[in-house]
Amino acid sequence: MSAGVSDGPDAGRPAPTVFVDADACPVKEEVYRVAARYGLGVVVATNRPLRLPAEPGVRLAVVPGSFDAVDDWIAGAAAAGDVVITADIPLAARCLERGARVLGPRGREFSEESIGDALATRALLAHLRETGVAGGGPAAFGKRDRSVFLQALDRILQAAARR
Repeated sequence: MSAGVSDGPDAGRPAPTVFVDADACPVKEEVYRVAARYGLGVVVATNRPLRLPAEPGVRLAVVPGSFDAVDDWIAGAAAAGDVVITADIPLAARCLERGARVLGPRGREFSEESIGDALATRALLAHLRETGVAGGGPAAFGKRDRSVFLQALDRILQAAARR
């Protein structure tokens, strides 16, 4: 994670870090590949050890404790300009509050404008599941989801690189 040097207002500011909420994340390999292309570091946060590629910018953060401990760690570590990859909507909201950009594994970028609706929809669906009105979870992750994610991640990291 090296600092970029420019003459602009962000001169001397360190390059963004990409944080991955690794539990059940289907796009880790894509993150490693795209972040390496931009020379960005990746922190893979999880409750248990994972096998990582032997890439110089990829490191593992094993966070002991409850399932939410990883979320708490990411929310505390992510800073303005960083990129967080997560499907966890409450975690996305916390990271947005810190100025990070947040991308879901299906390529949906969360924003200040969209996070309220996402939180409300999550709460509604949880209620419907609890009452038995609705069941199941999201549709199976497919090639199109992976493609949309890659395009969105590339767009976000290009913008971060221009800073």
